Amino acid sequence: MRSLFENEHRTWALFIGHLVLEKLLKAFYVKNVDIKVPHIHNLVKIARDSGLQLTDDQEDFLLEVTAYNIKGRYPDYKRSFHTKATMEFTLDRIEKIEEMRKWLKELLIK
Repeated sequence: MRSLFENEHRTWALFIGHLVLEKLLKAFYVKNVDIKVPHIHNLVKIARDSGLQLTDDQEDFLLEVTAYNIKGRYPDYKRSFHTKATMEFTLDRIEKIEEMRKWLKELLIK
């Protein structure tokens, strides 16, 4: 994610950020619910279904990051998303993704 950002591939960096959080949330799901992980990309739903307690701000952020999955993947959305993904916007979101990543990893090892 950072490497993509540093090489000015901002939409791809955010797409990978979505994957980072998705995989950690699915690991949390496996730890707390079942090894059969749902085949979905909605981060809020995965978090809720896994029993993870989120603040409203965390839910809002996960909802935003869920959109990066579509906006980073499909050409129709990618063009408009590229305009929104300025250096400042992307760096801010990457830092928030990294913060949530650290929090989720800490929960996983408890």
